[in-house]
Amino acid sequence: MDVLDQAAPIEEGTPAFSARIRTESDAAHRSTESSRFVGELLEGRINKDGYAALLAQTYLVYEALERVATTYADHPVVAPFLSPELVRLPSLAADLEFLLGPAWREQVTATPATTRYITRIEDVASTAPTAFVAHHYLRYMGDLSGGQIIRRMLSRAYDYDVDGLRFYIFDGIAKPKVFKDEYRAKLDAAPLSADEQQAFIDEVVLGYELNSGLFSDLEADIDRYAV
Repeated sequence: MDVLDQAAPIEEGTPAFSARIRTESDAAHRSTESSRFVGELLEGRINKDGYAALLAQTYLVYEALERVATTYADHPVVAPFLSPELVRLPSLAADLEFLLGPAWREQVTATPATTRYITRIEDVASTAPTAFVAHHYLRYMGDLSGGQIIRRMLSRAYDYDVDGLRFYIFDGIAKPKVFKDEYRAKLDAAPLSADEQQAFIDEVVLGYELNSGLFSDLEADIDRYAV
């Protein structure tokens, strides 16, 4: 039986699933946010090459995620989460071309941590709908939430307007809060058993840890990227 085929009964007073995800992954989320590389970037102390390096690794993660998403296009539970307005690859490619030039793709190589992240998406998320939606939730809801704060901080720090920040711009989503509320409502209604809900939360936590590893690999070169 598919991992998303059984609904879990909701007892009165039980927190909504989307609220549990946020609460139970909060420590991992905060740990990821404490990355030195990200802190230096948002303060304007990382040069253009360092920012491009981050976007390059991000591109590779989304390349895997959005490729796997196509295999779930007809999945009855996963498909409702796959809004075309969320797709990030074209925006990431435009940002990388702006930062690195038309031959940017030749300059992009996965770090060891990014390779581990991609492998998790390809080997686990591609076969387990619960894991896929967990990674989908982590990336895109983050882009629509904290990502918008990052966009404003990068704009101030580097004087970017649109070019260089397209990754964070969702032209097709006029009201991000409404979109996020609807997304969370789908999570709350998803037919997951108690065990499957916990597996989802565990995968979100793992996703944060994988993302932290990506930042750590970039941090190893932070002196090279210092302004």
